[in-house]
Amino acid sequence: MIAETDWVAVSGIATAFATLVLALATFASVRSANRAARAAERSLLAGLRPLLAPSRLEDPPQKVGFMDDKWFQIPGGGGVVDVGDSAVYLAIAVRNVGTGIAVLHGWHFVNEGYTGATEHPPLEEFRRLSRDLYIAPGEIGFWQGAFRDPEEAAFAEARSAVQEPRRFGLDVLYGDHELGQRSITRFSMVPRDDGRWIATVSRHWNVDRPDPR
Repeated sequence: MIAETDWVAVSGIATAFATLVLALATFASVRSANRAARAAERSLLAGLRPLLAPSRLEDPPQKVGFMDDKWFQIPGGGGVVDVGDSAVYLAIAVRNVGTGIAVLHGWHFVNEGYTGATEHPPLEEFRRLSRDLYIAPGEIGFWQGAFRDPEEAAFAEARSAVQEPRRFGLDVLYGDHELGQRSITRFSMVPRDDGRWIATVSRHWNVDRPDPR
């Protein structure tokens, strides 16, 4: 009876040990599968991720029209600014140096070209574009915006920056074609002695992902 009872106990212990080993193996397998899934997701998202920069100086000009039939040609690597009685027109020639289609959503005027700020303005302060602008990966395109309320403080700030002229900034909000992975790029508009404006980039921010800094 003692021997029989001992074998039953040994069998129970062996079963418990086997169950523990199986549980550990299952846990390790699930953890490995989760890591593989996260890596695959990161790889997929990286393939969809856009990144905006100014176009090159040698790039062809971009033809840009506004809803009131105001038209401009933006030279490569530059921007166009124009002040009218009831509108301040702004446009930049850009290149998508990322791997995914860029969909431009909104913008924010910055009264100084480079503030050294490490934080972007709140998203609720961005102005929504009247239409989505799409820029394919590796291709050039444009951003455009306008102030149309002369009573608005930002209208006066933009008009003053253009007329002086002096450096100012434009924060552009955009994402991938799934409307995710939103980013903000701060472009600086720099006046030249010949009357042209050069566009540069001073900072990028991630909105839906952790920032690298």
